[in-house]
Amino acid sequence: MAAQSRTVAALSSSSLRLASYFFLQWAAFPPLLPAIYTLFAIYVGSFTSSFFAQSKYEVVDEVDVTVKDDVLNQKALDEGKTDEAIVAEKVDIQETIAIAENPPMRLRTLLTGAPSPNSLLFTTLTFLLNLAAVAMVTDFVYSPKWSHPSHDLSFARVGYVSHSEAKLLIREPDQAKMPITVQLHIKSGQGQFDNPSWLEVGSIALTTEDLDYTAVVTLPLAHSEQRVYEWTTSNNHSGEFSAAPKPGVMPELFDGKFTFLSTSCLVPRLPYNPLDHPLAFPGMKHLANVLPSLGAQFMLFLGDFIYIEVPQQFGQAVENYRQKYRQVYASPDWPSVGQNLSWIHVLDDHEIQNDWDLQSTGVYETAVDPWHHYQTAVNPPEAKRAGAAGLLSRSGATYFSFTQGPASFFMLDTRTYRSQNSEPFHSENKTMLGQTQLEDFLAWLRQPEPKGVKWKIVASSVPFTKNWRVNTKDTWGGFLVERRKILEAMWDAGDLGVGVIVLSGDRHEFGATAFPPPKNSKWDESVTVHEFSVSPLNQFYSPIPTYMQTDDEDVKLGYINFGNSKFGAITIEKLPNDQSSLQYTAYIDGANAWNMTILSPETVDVPPVAQVKQGSLWDRWFGN
Repeated sequence: MAAQSRTVAALSSSSLRLASYFFLQWAAFPPLLPAIYTLFAIYVGSFTSSFFAQSKYEVVDEVDVTVKDDVLNQKALDEGKTDEAIVAEKVDIQETIAIAENPPMRLRTLLTGAPSPNSLLFTTLTFLLNLAAVAMVTDFVYSPKWSHPSHDLSFARVGYVSHSEAKLLIREPDQAKMPITVQLHIKSGQGQFDNPSWLEVGSIALTTEDLDYTAVVTLPLAHSEQRVYEWTTSNNHSGEFSAAPKPGVMPELFDGKFTFLSTSCLVPRLPYNPLDHPLAFPGMKHLANVLPSLGAQFMLFLGDFIYIEVPQQFGQAVENYRQKYRQVYASPDWPSVGQNLSWIHVLDDHEIQNDWDLQSTGVYETAVDPWHHYQTAVNPPEAKRAGAAGLLSRSGATYFSFTQGPASFFMLDTRTYRSQNSEPFHSENKTMLGQTQLEDFLAWLRQPEPKGVKWKIVASSVPFTKNWRVNTKDTWGGFLVERRKILEAMWDAGDLGVGVIVLSGDRHEFGATAFPPPKNSKWDESVTVHEFSVSPLNQFYSPIPTYMQTDDEDVKLGYINFGNSKFGAITIEKLPNDQSSLQYTAYIDGANAWNMTILSPETVDVPPVAQVKQGSLWDRWFGN
């Protein structure tokens, strides 16, 4: 019985330690949580049983056997009466029974978790190790909910910024601070007409529980040129932002370079450190260290801003979802990356439920309630309607479009309108975007851009490539017919002299992919579409590669799976020949890990000879 209990204690202890380490340091998979607590319960029972069933002593039974030869006719031999000896063996057995103390087996006790009655110190230590593992798991899972519900969170952040206005989101539950006023001024004037005086530009009369005490103030940017502005609120929040360059115009700031960032996926305190704040995001620290050198205009966040089910889902009420958003904004790491940088957002599955494909049914409306209050309320304008000459917005759309400087952007909603993932990959009727969004998106792709706009940037929460071989059905690889329609429209856009770039996240890895047009088709190789997929900002990564090229449709350019924190910086510059360069840099755990520069297609009026000269895909990738 004692031996069996000891074996169970050792097995449950080893499993508990491995599961806890994986959960805390690698990936906080929700199914592991009940398994960890179950293993600990088994361990406590078997540990206790084994400890009291084992004896500190063992019985040592020593038997000493002596064998001697005895000559029975020795006297006859001595007298010469015989010359043949008769020999018999004499066996002498002596048994000694003693009680001895068992060896302490300190190292085995510490490593296996099984108790040793002869070493109370190491038995206590090994039990405390397992108790500490469970305590850390409990701290990781429950401390944010128990200790930091963030009901009283007061904060302000900058959302979408254009050349003429900026949106400021304010949360203030304390009605004693109402009304809230917002003041704005030019941080550093560059001319005699730059007025550095603080001006009151907006106010909030009250906030209500219906919107989780959030409100939006639109700040008018009166100066006709690009400037850096500082803002402050009467409830003690402040920050700064850069006005966006006008459509088709390169920035006056940042050495004439237009830079923005992209990433996705946030889970706090992963990898777990008991010394960290329960709402800490180590990946935000990496981003904050790099930000001052980038001159970024905004962060394009590609979904999974919250993980409703990680590490544990506490319910499906609207408060459960709202709390997750508040906790991100209540993080001590948020101000360093959000106070002075515009953030704009698209929706993905973990804001609703993992691999969401049920459109607007079920928990959808509950889940997107805080997404609208905290994210889309200060997002760019709703996308333009197809057939309206690009003049009218699609009212109520959950996808967005805007133009800044050298680039036009379309932010897709890949969750609200999609067909079920289980449908065949090549189904004609399978859609990720829904008919209306697809029509608006294709119209945007086909729409000629103003002079100076050289890039169309597509924001997709899930990868456009089919090269990711794990859960491909949740990516564009599971929607191949619709993907083909979009690719052809993207190649057509390239024929108008505009390069098309897809930015995506979701995979917790970095991958760069090229989508060249079919050989011997009507499209030149110069219209190749490029995708840069990067995530997470703070989440687990896969130690096993999951990206693999299998055909010539999706061409692998780069791939990195390691790193808990990843984001991309996209920098666009104007070239002397009226082309534009786009440089992509992938940062892994705060370090520059991969970069690539591509050129926009030449305009349609370029002579055919010049088109052939620059048609090499290799030349376009490396700018030769």
